[in-house]
Amino acid sequence: MKQFETALPEQFETLKKQANYTSSWRERLDAVEMLSAYQHDKIIDLLKNRMQHDTVNKVQLAAYEALSAFGEDVEKPSPARFDIIKGTDKIFLRVKKSLPKDHTVADFADKLKRMRLDVFDAYEGDKGIQFMNWLEERWAKL
Repeated sequence: MKQFETALPEQFETLKKQANYTSSWRERLDAVEMLSAYQHDKIIDLLKNRMQHDTVNKVQLAAYEALSAFGEDVEKPSPARFDIIKGTDKIFLRVKKSLPKDHTVADFADKLKRMRLDVFDAYEGDKGIQFMNWLEERWAKL
C-alpha cells in the first residue's frame, strides 16, 4: 500500500484556494493532484467536496481516485447528464443577444469567455476536445 504524508503541506491554504477557484478547472485539477499526496482530515474533507460538487468531471475523478487511494469508502462520480451549470441556455442567449446579428461562433465563444469565464471554463473542461463542436451546436439552436 502506498505511503502518504500525514501532515498538512506548507502551502495548504494556497492549494485550498486553488482547489476552489471557479474560473479554472485546470488549477482545481492541479491542486487536487498535489493534495492527493497528503492523507490528512482537512484534505480528505476538501477532496470529498471537490468530488461531490465540482462542475468538471475530470476534477471529480481526480478527487475520487485520491480518496480511494487513501482507503476512503467513496462512490465513483458519474458525468452530469444535463447542463453542469444551471441556466446555461439563458446565459448563452444573453451573450448571443449582446453581439451583432452577423457574428460567428468564434465571436460568441470569445464574448462568453469574457462575460462568463466560469461557464466557459467549466464546459471547456467537461467537454474536452469536443467543446467547440458542442458550443457551436448550442449556439446554432439559440
